[in-house]
Amino acid sequence: MSAFIQQLPALIGVVIGALGSYLAVVRSDRVRDQRERASRWEERRLAVYGEYARTLKKSVTLTYRVASHLGNDPHPHPLSPQEAAPLMAEATLARDPSGEALILLGSPEVVERARVWVVSVMEMETFLRAETRDPEAWQALLEAQRAGREGYYAAVRDDLALPPGHSARWPLPPASGA
Repeated sequence: MSAFIQQLPALIGVVIGALGSYLAVVRSDRVRDQRERASRWEERRLAVYGEYARTLKKSVTLTYRVASHLGNDPHPHPLSPQEAAPLMAEATLARDPSGEALILLGSPEVVERARVWVVSVMEMETFLRAETRDPEAWQALLEAQRAGREGYYAAVRDDLALPPGHSARWPLPPASGA
């Protein structure tokens, strides 16, 4: 019995060491799993944010082209409102699923900034459906849309902890009618 008691401290040390090792591995695995899960969700959010921007940008490009046809914008590829109508309807329909994904996965700030951007695009579309010919009013709508886009991208960068990016604002020639 005395031999057992003499080796008891060593045995207790082995048990404590094994338990400590087990707990360290479990904690390490848990931390790694959490980090991997966060990374996957971040990748998914980035994909959703990018897809939303692409679908909205399709609508924006179509509005530029129609505005060019009406003499409001210098876009080099004008498109009549009649030719644009089915394309704009398609672009609007494509916005809905990407908008729902954005609401589901996006941060509240990104979703709010997306709302501001899409409302400005909808105002541009309304302006063009009325076939308004007013380059100055169009420029004001463009500025609101560009500010909305810039705000959206800034919110996305903040949410994903990305470095600041380019504002994508550079001077363009005025519309020929301006």
